[in-house]
Amino acid sequence: MLERFHVPEDSAIRVDHEALRTMITSLLNKVGVPQGDAKLASDVLVTADLRGVDSHGVSNMLRSYIRGYNDGTINPTPKWSIVRERPATATIDCDGGLGVVVGPKAMDIAIQKAKDVGVGMVTMKNGGHMGMISYYAMQALEHDMIGLSMTAAGPGVLPTFGREPRVGTNPIALAAPGGKSHPFVLDIATSIVAANKLGLARRIGSLIPGGYVTDMEGTPIMDEGPLPDQYRVLPVGSTRESGSHKGYGLACVVEILCGILSGGGYAFMPERLANTYGHYHHMVAAYSIDAFTDVDYFKELMDDWMQGLRDTPTAPGHERVIVPGDPEHETTIDRSENGIPLHPEVIDWFKDISKEMEVPYLL
Repeated sequence: MLERFHVPEDSAIRVDHEALRTMITSLLNKVGVPQGDAKLASDVLVTADLRGVDSHGVSNMLRSYIRGYNDGTINPTPKWSIVRERPATATIDCDGGLGVVVGPKAMDIAIQKAKDVGVGMVTMKNGGHMGMISYYAMQALEHDMIGLSMTAAGPGVLPTFGREPRVGTNPIALAAPGGKSHPFVLDIATSIVAANKLGLARRIGSLIPGGYVTDMEGTPIMDEGPLPDQYRVLPVGSTRESGSHKGYGLACVVEILCGILSGGGYAFMPERLANTYGHYHHMVAAYSIDAFTDVDYFKELMDDWMQGLRDTPTAPGHERVIVPGDPEHETTIDRSENGIPLHPEVIDWFKDISKEMEVPYLL
């Protein structure tokens, strides 16, 4: 994640990740989430923060989840079910449950199917927010599998040449194991910036680069400046001349595989917008490497390939070439040892909410 979206080190308060995990679980218990599901959700959130994906960690998402549980827009005890199934595929109705609760279970199903027949793919409809989308792709790694995950959100991003949002930020993640190297993990939004990063930028007072957002008429704002009070988000590529049709097209691919294929509908479909619970639809898939090639040879090739990318001569002014997953791996080591940096406003929120909900403050 770009430095402009991180909490400045001189104002950050570092907290122990295990204490944070325990506190999140307790808070979710208080709003009616069963212990097992609360631990799952906590692990998704804390893993995001450990990896430096602060936009989808506790700073942005936990208060949103608690608010949703309290106002009835998220189901704390979903009776999710498989509504269609084949040997390699399944579709799940999440019954309004958060993606951070149902998603790990869906990926477990995909992994088992991949063990049985080589590949497994599960679509999910009528669900809630999925958190850091790479969490689910990474579940496949310990099984010597490639993981793929994506989510179709509500309309928040402009199509190329449009002035009203029609697609979501629609992130995609892919994780593949290495041998001696840590895994390849790609986690990207199909919008020019993840919407939650804009919230982080507003909280810490960072300027927004030109080409991230438009005015309300759809005209791109090309000068760096504070985030406007009202704006629209652009797809990857920003403008047509810079390739926005590619980001827009990828967002459409996610919409097809998550929303339309699951039967959940598309982002601006009236029935979907009116659904109190299920604004999000998801897809996870697992590919068993040994169904395609020798696992050890695959990992050897991955190691050689990734190191070859890292060894690329750098352009002037740059120190190194990185592989997707490198920064997150390094951040995980740092934050596991030194704590997760949180903004003082987030710490204050934890103090207030713990008092309000009568949960021990542990940070």
